[in-house]
Amino acid sequence: MNIRPVLLGLILLLLPFSAALQAREAQAPVPPRQAAIASANAYATDAGLEVLAQGGNAFDAAVAVSATLGLVEPESSGIGGGALMLLHLADGDRDVFVDARERAPLAATRDMYLDASGQVRPKSSIDGPLAAAIPGLPAGLAHLSEKYGRVPLSVSLAPAIRLARKGWVMNAKTAQVLPWRSEVLAQSPGARELFLRKGKPVEAGQVLKNPDYARTLERLARDGREGFYAGSLARRLVDGVRGAGGIWTLEDLAQYRAVEREPLRFSHRGFQLVTAPPPSSGGVALAEILNVLSGYDYPAMAQGERTHLVVEAMRRAYRDRAQFLGDPDFVDVPLARMMSLDFAAGLRASIHPHKATPSSLLPPVGPARERPDTTHFSIIDTEGNLAAVTQTVNLTFGNAFAVPGTGFVLNNEMDDFSAAPGVPNAFGLIGDEANEIAPGKRPLSSMTPTFLSDGERTAAIGTPGGSRIITMVLLGLMDLMDGGGAQAAADRPRYHHQYVPDAILAEPGALPGDVVAQLESMGHTVKIADSTWGNMQVVLWNRRSGEVEAGSDRRWKAVGKGALGAPAAIYR
Repeated sequence: MNIRPVLLGLILLLLPFSAALQAREAQAPVPPRQAAIASANAYATDAGLEVLAQGGNAFDAAVAVSATLGLVEPESSGIGGGALMLLHLADGDRDVFVDARERAPLAATRDMYLDASGQVRPKSSIDGPLAAAIPGLPAGLAHLSEKYGRVPLSVSLAPAIRLARKGWVMNAKTAQVLPWRSEVLAQSPGARELFLRKGKPVEAGQVLKNPDYARTLERLARDGREGFYAGSLARRLVDGVRGAGGIWTLEDLAQYRAVEREPLRFSHRGFQLVTAPPPSSGGVALAEILNVLSGYDYPAMAQGERTHLVVEAMRRAYRDRAQFLGDPDFVDVPLARMMSLDFAAGLRASIHPHKATPSSLLPPVGPARERPDTTHFSIIDTEGNLAAVTQTVNLTFGNAFAVPGTGFVLNNEMDDFSAAPGVPNAFGLIGDEANEIAPGKRPLSSMTPTFLSDGERTAAIGTPGGSRIITMVLLGLMDLMDGGGAQAAADRPRYHHQYVPDAILAEPGALPGDVVAQLESMGHTVKIADSTWGNMQVVLWNRRSGEVEAGSDRRWKAVGKGALGAPAAIYR
């Protein structure tokens, strides 16, 4: 028997399998050579890197970053507020969304902020304990640590506890916004102790300590979720809130749980996006905008034409956001329809390629109410775990009320609900019912933590900015899709349209003069803002080389920090 033909046949049979194996090996990602963290404050970034060096993973680092931000950036977030957490688990290659959004107290009612004539009582949903929803961040941190972390809370919370006891230097960002709320903060003995000295706001460069915050975190570290939502701290919080006119109960705290939801997924230009589901409106709006734009070769267009189409897609997405979106545990959100390409095609058909569509010609709904003070951080570890976390207390310094002895302000997240469904607003528009107040309900959010991947590069991205969060993340994603790096995406100039008011708002220098003139000739109103906005944080992993990048928004100089950790071998 001549074996040469047999061997040749076997070789020919094996060649396809060999080629397939080589292709799979070529596509296998190179693990990140280093960890990367981008956050809005250098203290927080350093805390995350410290926990990674002690054996923690990205999720342990997220606990450290979050707790530290709540201490050193209290105007934007804290354990008196809530968070939306998007996670990627390298083990199993799966994505998880943790909803630690605040909940309305069980005694809340739809009309709780209206006077006898049906008008919203000024500041009633903004200042003081009646404005506070039940915090979700402490439960979110405990959930994150216990289910996905590698080290105990006593390790991941240690940097923030140490900093609270030893002291940190007040940064320029906090000092700049503190006077805006100092009069209201002064009315709360607990908040006054934290932020005022002899009746005046603390200034940049002063060293601050917060032993009460340290003790609160120590309870959380020792007892987990129960350390905040039960026992002596829970009683102190309820007594303090109710004594000042709020409606919290021990049952409100006992019932609160962080909830896992299925992230939203869609594709655009060959990229896969994983993003936040309701009660975030961000992921749905992102999908709607990008699905509308998928019908155009917009990357090849001149800036004016491209901006026009992007703005028209923004306009329609924000209109739908206001009408349809709310807490999915309370309202039927038409996700499949809003994210479908057929729905986008219908919206696209209403866009004139050379003329603006006045928002008044679209069906009217109420405007978004979310406030601009939030924070975001992004993390990747050397195993490829990712965390994109956006957290908030809503308005600057939340409701400007702190229960004495706790070390943190509470949120004013109740203002994110529609305070007066069915009552015409100042523009004569009707408020939406999907986001009306109800006991135990979570208010609609614009927070949009997102992952982007094309098989070669993977990014985690997010930003604060209230109703502008969605459009900032959109433009950052576009920059990454065009091949930009983490820092370029964080720094990209921004413009925004949210249906109402009917105007394009642009950062100084974001749109050249000739582009502004072109947009105005199409019927757009363009307003150049007096200042920039947002505070984007991006990490990027090149899956072919293993290189990582961290981009921290340069709009707040010398406050945020994007940094790389030690080489991967040190963590192993």
